[in-house]
Amino acid sequence: MTLDVVNGNNEKVGAVELSDEVFGRRVKAGLIWEAVVQENAAERRGTHATKNRALVSGSGKKPWRQKGTGRARVGEIRNPLWRKGGTVFGPMPRSYAYDLPKKVRRGALVAALAQKLSDGAVIVVDRLEANDRKTKTTAQLLKRLGATGKTLVIEVTPDEGFTVSARNIPGVTLVTSNRVTARDVIDTARVVTTREALEKLQAMLNAEG
Repeated sequence: MTLDVVNGNNEKVGAVELSDEVFGRRVKAGLIWEAVVQENAAERRGTHATKNRALVSGSGKKPWRQKGTGRARVGEIRNPLWRKGGTVFGPMPRSYAYDLPKKVRRGALVAALAQKLSDGAVIVVDRLEANDRKTKTTAQLLKRLGATGKTLVIEVTPDEGFTVSARNIPGVTLVTSNRVTARDVIDTARVVTTREALEKLQAMLNAEG
């Protein structure tokens, strides 16, 4: 598989060869789903809480004696059977994060990239720079490349000017090649990557395979 490499004016300046061993396989949607769910779970705050019988307000004194009153026995007014009593087994603060095997995360990223490649949604550029650090200039650059709407930009070492100007554009996300995930790729309309970033990403996925 070969992709054209373009410059900032969307003019072809070269080509990059992609390995069929990495991106030519069948897209495994199940792996993408697992990776997305895992990443979403890790971002859940998990701050929900309920009060158990130890936390609700009220006395711990026994309301009446155990026997002889004709009423049901009770130990304290905070017991879960009474109104305003404690909650039994209610949700408590917790972390929803869990780990996925490295091969699953790698396979999910490969599948997500392969899906975008088959959709023709990957744009490879020689470099991404914004010397004037103006948002308007970067927005026009992305528009010339055909990247409108939600766009993922992948770079090895992002240019400082491009980083500063791109962060003000709605829908544009900039990540480095060693931190990109399957959720980043699948949750976007266009993927703009530099040639260097794509080659490093392919080398990494080849080595892990």
